[in-house]
Amino acid sequence: MRNFSVGDIVQLKSGGPIMTVETVDEESLNCVWFTDKHTEAFRGYFEQATLQKVDL
Repeated sequence: MRNFSVGDIVQLKSGGPIMTVETVDEESLNCVWFTDKHTEAFRGYFEQATLQKVDL
């Protein structure tokens, strides 16, 4: 199991938007990210194994 925490900055291993972890389950993370114009927030659940932490 990965070691993710609420507030971590993550990205799919295959690429995509930079996201912030909102909640952590045993196997998945609920993440939030914004459009390029920062006007609309999106949320989704992702399996922990598909994500990696990002250092900004």
